[in-house]
Amino acid sequence: MSLEAFFLPTSAGQRFCTLHRPAAGQPCLGAVLLAQPFAEEMNKSRRALAALGRGLAAQGYASLLIDLHGCGDSEGDFGAASWDGWVDDLLAAHAWLRDHVSPTIWLFGLRTGCLLARAAAAQLAQPTQLLFWQPVLSGKQFLQQFFRLQSAAALLGKHDKVGASELRTALAAGQTVEIAGYRLSPALHAGLEAAELAPPPQGGRLLWVQIQNRADAALPPAAQTCLDSWRSAGFMVKATSLPGPAFWQTVEISDCPELVESSLALLQGREVTA
Repeated sequence: MSLEAFFLPTSAGQRFCTLHRPAAGQPCLGAVLLAQPFAEEMNKSRRALAALGRGLAAQGYASLLIDLHGCGDSEGDFGAASWDGWVDDLLAAHAWLRDHVSPTIWLFGLRTGCLLARAAAAQLAQPTQLLFWQPVLSGKQFLQQFFRLQSAAALLGKHDKVGASELRTALAAGQTVEIAGYRLSPALHAGLEAAELAPPPQGGRLLWVQIQNRADAALPPAAQTCLDSWRSAGFMVKATSLPGPAFWQTVEISDCPELVESSLALLQGREVTA
């Protein structure tokens, strides 16, 4: 396995990327483009995503993690980022992978990264292959939860008492607002709020891994309904659930090794065991 770090030039600035490759001499079975989750969830998830990159490389897959506009070591300010700009970043990374690594590319998403991956897939002119971890089904519902962080901080005396309605009013007036230490622009808010995990028009394959509290827990009804809509749209769908920590929101940095193994099993068409 090898690890490379580089800046990818885009029309909107340099984007920092980390690329895991299989070991020298090992055939490359394909590439996986990793779409990151939102705000602090990304910081909590870097360890798990690095473990996924290593696991993929050991099994013959390259993987690329791109820091989106205003995130990580990429250029730009988070408060100036837009949803469309983030989708463009993913498409630029997808083109680079196609030209330099492999024509066979999976789009991976974690949490809101699934919405980004879906949006990028909708702009590709061929069937797409997607791998989702703990998908967010609705950007609007996610933002409602994100706004609650501001209300919670206000109750603790860490911020002014500004409610969700005031935040939405400011955004509608074209103002950037700050929530939980992150500046949210109207363009990013509008794009994320409109995002839904609907199947792209081209069809393809979808692999879905859900973390639950119990090993025997069934997928949530909302997830089942979403999966049915993808099947109805012509996607080949496989889904599984497994017990593990919600590492994207835990206080201490944690990961879930079983999540990587389950994902590799799905990619390779093997039986998934919890």
